[in-house]
Amino acid sequence: MSAVFDHEKLKVYQQAIDFVAWTSQFLDQISASSNLHSQLDRASTSIPLNIAEGNGKWTRKDRCRFFDIARGSALECAAALDVSVAKKMIAPSEITSGKESLAELVRMLVGLIKANDPDREFGGGVTVREEAVHYLDQDQE
Repeated sequence: MSAVFDHEKLKVYQQAIDFVAWTSQFLDQISASSNLHSQLDRASTSIPLNIAEGNGKWTRKDRCRFFDIARGSALECAAALDVSVAKKMIAPSEITSGKESLAELVRMLVGLIKANDPDREFGGGVTVREEAVHYLDQDQE
């Protein structure tokens, strides 16, 4: 499919669409009646939608606002994946590729935000290190 709109040319948008596809397959493993299913579906969908909307805004401030929302949705998805493990809905190994994709999305979104607002400073929480995450089941083995 060739890009028709400017946002479709963005690597971060393409990555977000890939994550939505991954999430769709992941959600097939979780009960559709669970709150987590709905929340993760909505949060993952929010990422590319906000990237597209932000990319279409005229001012840098407006663009950053939507890129910030997309970043927040990506972080929400990461937390939802952790919750799925904590609730023993899924094995920790099942979320690895999703978390790696989200880490890359967050890095790209931070880059977009910084490009649109070079004076912006990010505090802690920007660095995403999956290797630093330990799940109870893994630690107890």
